Amino acid sequence: MRIVDAHCDALTKLALNERLDFDREQEELDVCFPRLRQAGVKVQLFAMYVSESIHNPGFDHILHMIDVFYRKIGRHPQMQIIRTSEDWLKVEASSKIGAVLTLEGLDALGGNLAYIRLLHELGVRAIGLTWNYANWAADGVMEPRNGGFTRKGRAMLKELESLGIIVDVSHLSVAAFWELTNLYPKPFIASHSNAQAHCAHPRNLSDDQIKAIITCKGMMGLTFVPYFVESGKEHVPISALLNHIDHVCALGGEKHIGFGSDFDGIEQWMVNLRHTGDYANIREALSKSYTETQVEAFLYGNWRRFMVANLPRCKNPDQSNFDMDTI
Repeated sequence: MRIVDAHCDALTKLALNERLDFDREQEELDVCFPRLRQAGVKVQLFAMYVSESIHNPGFDHILHMIDVFYRKIGRHPQMQIIRTSEDWLKVEASSKIGAVLTLEGLDALGGNLAYIRLLHELGVRAIGLTWNYANWAADGVMEPRNGGFTRKGRAMLKELESLGIIVDVSHLSVAAFWELTNLYPKPFIASHSNAQAHCAHPRNLSDDQIKAIITCKGMMGLTFVPYFVESGKEHVPISALLNHIDHVCALGGEKHIGFGSDFDGIEQWMVNLRHTGDYANIREALSKSYTETQVEAFLYGNWRRFMVANLPRCKNPDQSNFDMDTI
């Protein structure tokens, strides 16, 4: 079993608490190397989220998390940082687990586009534009005014397009979502969002939004946040998550579904999904309703196809033994 998980907040926990050890199981850490290996996760996307507990966040907070990423995850002998399509394929052909660095929320950049260029050089490959509220670039989904992009935000989108950094619309306001579809010509993702039709939380996506992601050949990472899966229930079963998969498939999105757990970003868990090591329970549930080919696509193949197509290619093709035209 191979898995891609498009969103976790383990890096934030590792940055805030230096005593946490990525290389061993601990109660405080949902995502760690032993659990990734246990589950069969082949590629994990690690988000940098500047905690609300940090007042007036600055770029130095981002740099601290990047340092933690390289020290605690990148230097692990069985982990491999992925920056390019070729890196992904090398990980795929090895026994290592791939790690992709992402950013959740642009707040700490303060509108400085030079920081975005620097983040690209440091390996950031996807950026969630907002968290729940407004920042200098756009409004988040919980911002009461439901505004779109600022002037600087529109300039930022052009920079992301030029650099090839993947845009993540999870947490983005509805108005900004639709503005994005007119401003941004490339495929985009929702790394950790579910379907509003089955759970009417503001963080979930409407049918029209899901169809827009399908139309742009993007990806939707279904998330394990219990109250994004089923509202008003204390114990949410995996079967409730499958309802979201059924719905997205009915909209034509079978090839655009993956998972983005949000492990380590949550304080409540679904039944039998307490940490990354429990992914086997997802596979078991999927196998009862879908073919082996569909299950492989949901867990790995759909994200793999999208990422290999949308990550930057190696600047020096001679450094890779892979022929990208054969993929």
